[in-house]
Amino acid sequence: MRSKLVAGFVLAVVAVMVIASGAMAAKMLCVSNKELKGEDTVASCLAKGDKFAVVDDYGIVHIMTPEEVELTKAFNPKALETRAYGIKYQKEAPILPMMPRVEP
Repeated sequence: MRSKLVAGFVLAVVAVMVIASGAMAAKMLCVSNKELKGEDTVASCLAKGDKFAVVDDYGIVHIMTPEEVELTKAFNPKALETRAYGIKYQKEAPILPMMPRVEP
C-alpha cells in the first residue's frame, strides 16, 4: 500500500514538471525582419531598431514594447544574447533561457 502511494506521488511530481516545462517554453522572434536565420543576436537586432515578439507553444504572440525589452534585459539578460530568428524560421529558433533564480 505504501509503495503505491509513493509511486503515485512520484508520478504526480513528474507530471507537474512536464506540464510546467512545456508551459514555460517560448521563443523570441523578429517581426521586422522575417528572413533572419541566426546571423545576429537579439540584442544587436534591437539596437538596429528591429521589433521582436514572444511566441509561446500555443501560438500566442506578444509584441514587445521598448519598456518590456528594457525590463527583459534587467531580469533575464541571457534572453537577449540568443541568436535572432525571423518568423519564417520559427522552428529553428532557440527556446528562451530561463530567468536566473533570485535567492531571498
